[in-house]
Amino acid sequence: MNSPMSAARYPAPRASGLTRSTAVPLHWAMWGPEGGPRLVVLHGGPGASHDYLLPQFLDLADEFEMLFYDQRGGGRSKTDDGAPITWRTHVGDLERIVDEFAVEPLTIIGYSWGALLALLYAIEASADRVHPAPARLALVDPAPVTRAFREQFEAEFGRRQRGPDVQRLRDALAVSGLRDSDPAAYRQRAFELSVAGYFAVPSLAIDLTPFRITGRVQQSVWHSLGEYDLVDPLESVQCPAIIVHGRQDPIPLAASQAAARALRAELVTLDACGHVPYVEQREQLFAALRAFFHRTAVPPSPGAT
Repeated sequence: MNSPMSAARYPAPRASGLTRSTAVPLHWAMWGPEGGPRLVVLHGGPGASHDYLLPQFLDLADEFEMLFYDQRGGGRSKTDDGAPITWRTHVGDLERIVDEFAVEPLTIIGYSWGALLALLYAIEASADRVHPAPARLALVDPAPVTRAFREQFEAEFGRRQRGPDVQRLRDALAVSGLRDSDPAAYRQRAFELSVAGYFAVPSLAIDLTPFRITGRVQQSVWHSLGEYDLVDPLESVQCPAIIVHGRQDPIPLAASQAAARALRAELVTLDACGHVPYVEQREQLFAALRAFFHRTAVPPSPGAT
C-alpha cells in the first residue's frame, strides 16, 4: 500500500470559490491544467466534504482539470436552512453546477455515495433530456444500488467494526497514553479506527485525511431514497462507464456487478482492497481510471469552457 501524504502537503487549488447558481452557495475547488479535459468529482457521505479524497485523487490532476465541490449540508457547504436535504436536492445542485461551469462533455467521477449520486443524476438526465447527460461515468466503490444491498453492507460493516482486528487496535490506542500526551494525535487515530472496518486490512487505516459527516443530512438523504432499487432505471443510461470495486469492500461486490450489467459497464475488481482503493490500491485504481479516460476520450463541444 502507498501511504497517503499528509493533507498539509497537497497543493492549493488553482481556483476556488462559492457557486452562484445553487440555492445554497456551495464551496468548490479546482486543480489541474486550465483547459484540460474536465472531470467533476463527487465525494461520498452524504453529508461529508471533498477534502478526504485528497491528496490521492490529485494523481489525475497532471492531465485532467478536476472540479471538486462540497455537497449541500456538508464541509464548507453547510446551511442553516432546516428544510430536509434529499437525493433530489443533490441532483438539482449537480445540475446547476454542470451548467454554471459549462462542463461539456460531462465526465463524472463518483466515489461511494458520490457514485450513487452520479447514477441518480444520469437517470434523471436520461428521462428529462433537458440537463446534459454524462458522456462518461467513472464509479469508484459505489454505494449500493438497492436498499437490500445497503442492508447487507450495513450488517457487514457493523460486524467488522465489532471484530477482533479492530478491537485490538482500539485496545492499543486506549493504553497508548496519546489521549493525555498528544490529544490531536489521539483524535486522529480515533477517527481512523472509526473507519477501519472499510479496509481489507484494518491496521492500514493510517495517515488518513479526517472528515466529519453531518448526521442529519446523511439520514435525510437515505430516508428520501426509501426502498430504492436503481437496477432497472440504470438501463436507460447511455454512456461509457467503468466501475472499480475492492474485492474486500463491505459493500457487496454483487451490488457493483448488478450495476455494471445494467450500465453495460466495465467492472474492475481490485484484490487486497476494501472500500478505500485510493489508499489501499492507489496505483491500480488510478491506472484503471486513466486508461478508461484515454480509451473513451471525447472532444469538447464548440464553445465549451
